[in-house]
Amino acid sequence: MKVQARSPRTKAYAAAGVDVDLGNRVKAGLPALLAATRRPGVLGKVGGFGGLFALDLRKYRQPILVSSVDGVGTKLKIAFALDRHDTIGQDLVNHCVNDIAVLGAEPLFFLDYLGTGRLEPHVFTQIIRGFAQACAQNRCALIGGETAQMPGFYRPGEYDVSGTIVGVAERSRLLDGPRAVRPGDAVLGLASSGLHTNGYSLARKIFFEQMGLEPTSQVPELGTTLGDELLKVHLSYGPLVQALLRKFNGPAPSRASAGGRTARRPARARATIRALAHITGGGFVDNVPRVLPRDCDAIVRKGTWEVLPVFRVLAEHGEVPEAELYQVFNMGIGMVALVAPGEAEAILRFMRRRGHRAWQIGEVQHGSGRCRVV
Repeated sequence: MKVQARSPRTKAYAAAGVDVDLGNRVKAGLPALLAATRRPGVLGKVGGFGGLFALDLRKYRQPILVSSVDGVGTKLKIAFALDRHDTIGQDLVNHCVNDIAVLGAEPLFFLDYLGTGRLEPHVFTQIIRGFAQACAQNRCALIGGETAQMPGFYRPGEYDVSGTIVGVAERSRLLDGPRAVRPGDAVLGLASSGLHTNGYSLARKIFFEQMGLEPTSQVPELGTTLGDELLKVHLSYGPLVQALLRKFNGPAPSRASAGGRTARRPARARATIRALAHITGGGFVDNVPRVLPRDCDAIVRKGTWEVLPVFRVLAEHGEVPEAELYQVFNMGIGMVALVAPGEAEAILRFMRRRGHRAWQIGEVQHGSGRCRVV
């Protein structure tokens, strides 16, 4: 067997495609990048075998840890095509934050995984910078991760990322839609920024194959290039959700009163914010039923919110049945809130004052646990 000669200075592993020294040099800048993500509870330093976090148990009577894991999907193909990777890290963190926010949890820490054939320093730095920016905005510590170089496993210039988030909620304040939602509740919708991180396989087929566009194509209906539209950051609703729960579902119970006795607040009426649903893969049709009782339907009424231009273009050129559009895409609504009907207007005003566009888009009726878009 013929063995390719290598320079005496070239390590065997690097010659095989895994440059450990390059990886170490690139990771040397991590402490500075991650400094803004530190929050109380973080122990240890970046680069250990495991991330350390000390939960402050004095803040909770019955703390419940809430976790989620996700990826970015084929949105990565747009980043590869444009060699722009700064938004991908933000997408992943924000998606994970939203997934635990719907249970009422605030994020504590985040861990990432990056797998690639060849480690490109500028790509690595952009992705990690995105992680750090989003973690800082969500008060979430980035305490660890893994970067794997696997030559021959990925196409040149491609990679995959995933992330795991851990948050905490007081047991008494967990949102439990199937127990709390009732007929007559209002359905509110929070605006998305665009596709977020779902539906890209179908969107890419429509835009690139059926319409013959490129990521750099200017699309008049969008007012920007297609690539800029498709790389818009998946919005985080986490800080808004925490503010909503404090305002409308009451303060968290105090852990202890003077003298060391546990303080017990009076039992509250049914929570004003009954349930939240993150509108990701599966759209309205598959996500909203996850928080419905078996005897209730959520009625979502088309025309009650602003459908973003990107979804109008997809609907016009995609030849996709309208019902399927609401099962694949978020159609301009990134999160749904099911709330007490008498408080709907106050909650909408609260959302809008914090910079989120929001509308009442329907109501809850007697039914069989479905979401019906009518």
